[in-house]
Amino acid sequence: MRLVVAITGATGAIFGVRMLELAADAGIETHLCISHWGQRTIEHETSLSVAEVRALATATYGPNDQSAAISSGSFTTSGMVIAPCSMRTLGAIAHSIADNLVVRAAEVTLKERRRLVLMARETPLTEGHLENMLRVTRYGAVVMPPTPGFYSQPADISELVDHLVVRALDLFDVHLDRVPRWSGALRAAAADRR
Repeated sequence: MRLVVAITGATGAIFGVRMLELAADAGIETHLCISHWGQRTIEHETSLSVAEVRALATATYGPNDQSAAISSGSFTTSGMVIAPCSMRTLGAIAHSIADNLVVRAAEVTLKERRRLVLMARETPLTEGHLENMLRVTRYGAVVMPPTPGFYSQPADISELVDHLVVRALDLFDVHLDRVPRWSGALRAAAADRR
């Protein structure tokens, strides 16, 4: 399996980092592009360098390398995930403004009818953000804001991150048993604790 992963400048760089780590554990070939602001966010939010994050991927491309393999539909992939996806990137995808490699690769993913997952990160949302989300959904993308679930009673932030990344991988039919999944039994266990 081959997956394109992009990290943009929205807060939540850890989602892209963890996506690369879990994909590697699952034997998935990853092709990474980090936007200019994504690089800055990695440096600000994590203890990793951009070089260390790039080393997690099978292949990497510069943010303006429009000649990269992932900019062509003839380069076959299972799809693309943008984790996190900034509102600027979302808007560019919604309006087909492919002025950088992240947006071009997303556009290719849509035109080839492959799965595009956008872990859109912003709060609160403007009407423009919501309209852009609706627009890309109509194009075939899946908008998956990294909104945590608490039914699994996560012990720390890393468990919340894993839950969201595993759910994103589910959308590519990659099912990892790294987090508790809802079975109805959790409800009974919670009731017993009361």
